[in-house]
Amino acid sequence: MGHGTNRVEDMASPNNGTATARETIVEVHSVCLPPKKTTFQKLKKRFADVFFPDDPLERFRNQTWRNKVILGLQSLFPIFTWGSQYDLKLFRSDVISGLTIASLAIPQGISYAKLANLPPIVGLYSSFVPPLIYSILGSSKHLAVGPVSIASLVMGSMLSESVSPTQDPVLYLKLAFTSTFFAGLFQASLGLLRLGFLIDFLSKPTLVGFTAGAAVIVSLQQLKGLLGIVHFTGKMQFIPVMSSVFNNRSEWSWETIVMGLGFLIILLTTRHISMRKPKLFWISAASPLASVVISTLLVFLIRNKTHAISFIGHLPKGLNPPSSNMLYFSGTHLALAIKTGIITGVLSLTEGIAVGRTFASLKNYQVNGNKEMMAIGFMNMVGSCTSCYVTTGSFSRSAVNYNAGAKTAVSNIVLASTVLVTLLFLMPLFYFTPNLILAAIILTAVIGLIDYQAAYKLYKVDKFDFFTCMCAFFGVLLVSVPLGLAIAVGVSVIKILLHVTRPNTLEFGNIQGTQIYQSLKRYREASRVHGFLILAVESPIYFANSTYLQERILRWTREEETRIKDNNGTTLKCLILDMTAVSSIDTSGIEAVFELKRRLEKQPLQLVLVNPVGSVMEKLHKSKIIESLGLSGLYLTVGEAVADLSSTWKAHGQP
Repeated sequence: MGHGTNRVEDMASPNNGTATARETIVEVHSVCLPPKKTTFQKLKKRFADVFFPDDPLERFRNQTWRNKVILGLQSLFPIFTWGSQYDLKLFRSDVISGLTIASLAIPQGISYAKLANLPPIVGLYSSFVPPLIYSILGSSKHLAVGPVSIASLVMGSMLSESVSPTQDPVLYLKLAFTSTFFAGLFQASLGLLRLGFLIDFLSKPTLVGFTAGAAVIVSLQQLKGLLGIVHFTGKMQFIPVMSSVFNNRSEWSWETIVMGLGFLIILLTTRHISMRKPKLFWISAASPLASVVISTLLVFLIRNKTHAISFIGHLPKGLNPPSSNMLYFSGTHLALAIKTGIITGVLSLTEGIAVGRTFASLKNYQVNGNKEMMAIGFMNMVGSCTSCYVTTGSFSRSAVNYNAGAKTAVSNIVLASTVLVTLLFLMPLFYFTPNLILAAIILTAVIGLIDYQAAYKLYKVDKFDFFTCMCAFFGVLLVSVPLGLAIAVGVSVIKILLHVTRPNTLEFGNIQGTQIYQSLKRYREASRVHGFLILAVESPIYFANSTYLQERILRWTREEETRIKDNNGTTLKCLILDMTAVSSIDTSGIEAVFELKRRLEKQPLQLVLVNPVGSVMEKLHKSKIIESLGLSGLYLTVGEAVADLSSTWKAHGQP
């Protein structure tokens, strides 16, 4: 910061008035231009700030070639980071946690596959290959990978709108695998190109409302299994689902209802116990598998006495069959597969990264967002070629993994190994597993997704965010899952546009006895300075808002002149524009400043700019605005501007 001239000021406080005049030396600091840089240097810095905020190459500097190769392998495959330090003690913890999450993942995998209108065996396939891939590529120690409810629901609802899973199951399965491939491709591309900021358009309010709405729809869909209804609607909206429930009352089965409600109460009770006492996490983790075993035995024992309870039936044994030949890259439904893949990819990516970061913060380690995108993306791409559908990190399974004491991603390998044993040897045991227990497991899992406390907090803190949340909730509930999400994202974009095109402007006043200038509305002790209108702009100035800001500032001047006239006050002489919060300006913004200066001169009013940031200052200098403003048109602080201009006016005998 440079120094300008020292001026002698004979004045009182900036508010003038009744205080005794005294001689004060006013030191005016000049506003400096930023250091000169070439266009290439500017582009390089901007590119690095946007795409490489974490400076991923920093650790490679000043390293030998051997260390660079090792660091490169660790960067691409995080398993090399902790693998060399792995020991038996860590393995023991990971085995316990892996077996624990397997007891939850196996019944959930079967259940979520049915939610996506896929064969139950696909859910188990999706709990085998993806965890293996993630254990090598993922950077989270606690993320437990597999199918999740929201992505399953979205895939099922979007694909079934165009292709019937019952009338054309082969095509439906092809589209599911193809959607998974495009989901993975999209996720990996975001990571490779470091474009993760794009998923930030799914704001917290949008996700809260969307997740809650989807959870309600998922819960209502489970009434088919809990009531024993055979002919049930394939639609996902609230009204058609409830109509189907009550229009098919003749299909309700009291045996199914009694058994289903009984197991649902048990599952909800164990969940409540584990939430109240986290050390008893194993109760809720083991209860789904225990319920599957018990319900399967019950149905097996009463199979000759009643046929009212439907069950899964035959599940094929063996490893995941290859499905690369089933990927659908041409035809009339390709656009549907791409759209479904992108939407499910964004949702599953958002959930996976959020869950990973949540548990990483609890253990004070960092999860690399771009690495996670690539890990989840490659995991889904490989999965699509091995009969898996879209997978990500599940909050419920990751919570169990964390509480069970997982130390590394080896817990995912143990999970996959357990699923492998199940696929090879235990599949016939699931033949009599009733559909009602799958419905109860899904209900228990998704009920925790309805975060009413977060919605209430949004209502208390930001009404617009709460409105966005409700748009997502009711959009999913009453319109459709993808359109509900689109509505919420649209409302969020409108909010961004409002902030961008209609930025906030504030009138500042002086806090008496200080050189501090703050908002008149916010600080009661702040008061106007005679002869000055001090405004602050709280946004960049560019083509989208330059005209609005110009008109809004001119309105401020008219209102101030009217107020002065009504109160017989001192004539308005100067408009001070505090540009501290103006982070950037484009040519349209510069033209707006030129035009504002020209229109103010006709009134006549002097325009003064205060503290433009480096990039803004550079553009103002190149556009010759600084020259046209003169020496008294640019200051470092509002206090210096008021003091220096007041001193100048007094020196010239102006009141």
